[in-house]
Amino acid sequence: MVQEIYIIDDDNKLIQSIKQMFEKEEEYTFKSVKTKDIDIALKNIPSLIIINEDGTGKEILELCRQIRDNEDNSITPIIVLSESRQKEHRISILSLNVEYYIVKPVDQDYLYYTIKNLVRLMYMNRRISPLTGLPGNVQIQTEMKKRLLKKERFAVLYLDLDNFKSYNDLYGFTKGDEMIKFTARTISRNIHNCNSESSFVGHIGGDDFIAIVSETDYDEICKNIIKEFDEKVIEYFTKEDALRGYVEVANRRGIMEQFPLTSISIGVVEVDEDRFSNTLEIGEVGAQVKHMTKTMVGSSYIINRRNE
Repeated sequence: MVQEIYIIDDDNKLIQSIKQMFEKEEEYTFKSVKTKDIDIALKNIPSLIIINEDGTGKEILELCRQIRDNEDNSITPIIVLSESRQKEHRISILSLNVEYYIVKPVDQDYLYYTIKNLVRLMYMNRRISPLTGLPGNVQIQTEMKKRLLKKERFAVLYLDLDNFKSYNDLYGFTKGDEMIKFTARTISRNIHNCNSESSFVGHIGGDDFIAIVSETDYDEICKNIIKEFDEKVIEYFTKEDALRGYVEVANRRGIMEQFPLTSISIGVVEVDEDRFSNTLEIGEVGAQVKHMTKTMVGSSYIINRRNE
């Protein structure tokens, strides 16, 4: 995944030197941001922000506060490069939750590994589900916001499992985790096979997943996910339960109840530049569509078209 890093500097010398450090690493991209354009830049969520204090036209403390007060970038790591060696100045900047203050002249190897390690740490901590290895809620929101800001046409797939609680109750959480990982693999394989370079799969949590795809055949994607899921999910049940087609689980009163085998529901929301103004609106429609899907028996999907 490409890591976008902002260099806040009214002079282009810093970005040129950093680009040279990373010239052989395609997963890093660097964007020059002038201090007058900081509000525009903060509409996105970069992986890292580097500020050249001596090359900005804004007071450094005010600039750092502006970044930290921005809801989307409240945890985006910041590196400040400065010629000032005054301890009080350094402490005043670090007290604003700035991760690193590096005094010039900067050792290039030190800066190189500081950038790489910060980006790696933040990527692991805020974007990845430890169970499935898929991006989490921060990156999910980032992906949708970026596409809305760029006025792209895309679709959001909301996916979750039906009767998963009964499976967990009967087979235990360890087996439940294995089914979650199987679901993640099934979704990822089919989404990334749709020949869309900008496809994205995220893990909201539990048995809830999300996928974002550009213009493509959503019907085919949903059918392929359902086909693969239904064919392989029986491997996670005993032969008796699989042949019977349901599981028996005792309720709180000790009475045995029957539940169908776990299936998958998919609600699809098509998005264009005129339909939604923010991610919350997309999520609300997505919840409605997925609710409708879950009223159907077995694995199923519903697509909410742009003209609906």
